[in-house]
Amino acid sequence: MSERLEDIAAAMMAEGQGILAADESSGTIKKRFDTIGLTSTEDARRDYREMLFRSKQAMTDYISGVILYDETIRQKAADGTPLVELLKATGSVPGIKVDMGAKPMAGCPDEKLTEGLDGLSGRLKEYYELGARFAKWRAVIDISRSTPSWTALRANAHALARYAILCQEAGIVPIVEPEVIMDGPDADHTIDRCYEVTEWTLKTVFDELYEAHVSLEGMILKPNMVIAGQKCATQASPEEVAAKTIKCLKACVPPAVPGIAFLSGGQSDEAATQHLSLMNAMGGLPWTLTFSYGRALQAAAIKAWGGKPENVAAGQRAFTHRAKMNSLASLGTWSAEQERSAA
Repeated sequence: MSERLEDIAAAMMAEGQGILAADESSGTIKKRFDTIGLTSTEDARRDYREMLFRSKQAMTDYISGVILYDETIRQKAADGTPLVELLKATGSVPGIKVDMGAKPMAGCPDEKLTEGLDGLSGRLKEYYELGARFAKWRAVIDISRSTPSWTALRANAHALARYAILCQEAGIVPIVEPEVIMDGPDADHTIDRCYEVTEWTLKTVFDELYEAHVSLEGMILKPNMVIAGQKCATQASPEEVAAKTIKCLKACVPPAVPGIAFLSGGQSDEAATQHLSLMNAMGGLPWTLTFSYGRALQAAAIKAWGGKPENVAAGQRAFTHRAKMNSLASLGTWSAEQERSAA
């Protein structure tokens, strides 16, 4: 595969494919395993991810790239094959989460700033040698009566831009993820309030990317959809979510960006799929729109697997089904009927 950033980004945005976010921290994967009564050991985490990565149809036909965690990019399968090599064998591009998490921000009560810039250049060189060709950094933007503040928004956007240019200098495509979250402390904001904050966030991020000399052609944007907070009394229709998300993106995202891979946030599996499909069905978009889902691709697979070796095939079927449904959504051809008939 070409080592040009533009070519790597294009491979990640291959038609009918999307990105699997398998970069859960040890704490997050423990919570997922708790739902099936499984102790989170290194071997259990390895077995689970190996199950996903050996799902041949899903990984070959529907997944273009996989975001890994530091532990996972170094792990080997039960037979000794590096997990990165399993991904490459399916044609998927290996990626790596490089931020150190969103931490309480000094001077900005109830807001967070993502850390991880210290030593990032050296870590990126190591990850490149381990096989990573793209990376991810997530900023968390909360909506409340008093947030986001300009101070916190600008600081998070600046950190995203610094991360992005360091990635590009290391030969790694940055996924830029400014997430305006739908399930924060209040989570009762309207879809119009989400639009307002998402527009402000994206405009600020792209200003910072420009100032940092980031090549837009060699990056991927991972935004939230424009959607009401989970506790909002008035939930928008799927059609309104799709229309307002596209309107916001067209107002903020330059056409030089090759692709947009949505996060699922707190949406249900099917809602995230339906929204993506409706957006793609609208047509006339200057960028590829696809998915970069974690929980929305994995929840059904974890439940079907249950941590038992005899359930690996069932877990793989569940994962393949969700990957296929989201592949259809990335083409704008998903339907509820296909969801039921293929299940």
